Amino acid sequence: MSETRLTHLDATGAAAMVDVGDKAETVRIARAEGLVLMAPATLALIESGGAKKGDVIAVARIAGIMAAKKTSELIPLCHPLMLEKVSVDISAEPALPGLRVTATARVSGKTGIEMEALTAVSVACLTIYDMAKAVDRSMEISGIRLLTKSGGRSGDWSADAA
Repeated sequence: MSETRLTHLDATGAAAMVDVGDKAETVRIARAEGLVLMAPATLALIESGGAKKGDVIAVARIAGIMAAKKTSELIPLCHPLMLEKVSVDISAEPALPGLRVTATARVSGKTGIEMEALTAVSVACLTIYDMAKAVDRSMEISGIRLLTKSGGRSGDWSADAA
C-alpha cells in the first residue's frame, strides 16, 4: 500500500504528529544498512584493534543502539517507542574497502520502527568516522537505506522488491 499524501502534514500543510491512537498494535521490525568506505590500511587498523580511541566496532555498536533509543528526541514528529530489541552488526568488507553496518529494530506498537533502525545505522557510521578520522579523514559514509520493514497497516516492504 502506498500513501498518496505526506502523513506528517495536516490539511493546511502544517507539520503535525500522526495520530496513531486508533491503530492496532502489531509487531514491527525494520532493518537498515549503511557503509563506511575507507583506505585499506584504515580497515586493517580497525580490524586489528589498533585505533588510538579503542575498539571502534564495539563503540560504534553501542552508539547505534543508544541512538535508536533516542530517535524521537532527534527526529521531529517521531513517536517515542518502547523498543523490544535493537541490534547493530558491523562487518568488514575488504572489497569496498570499508565496514558494512546493519541494524535491526523491533517493537510491538502502533507505529513503525524504520526511523529507529536508520538512526542506529547513521550514528554507528558517524561513530566509526569519529574514531578513525585521525588516520583517515577521507572516509565516506554512504548507502544508508532501509532494507526491510514488516508489520503495521502498510504490511511488509523490502528494498529488493522495490
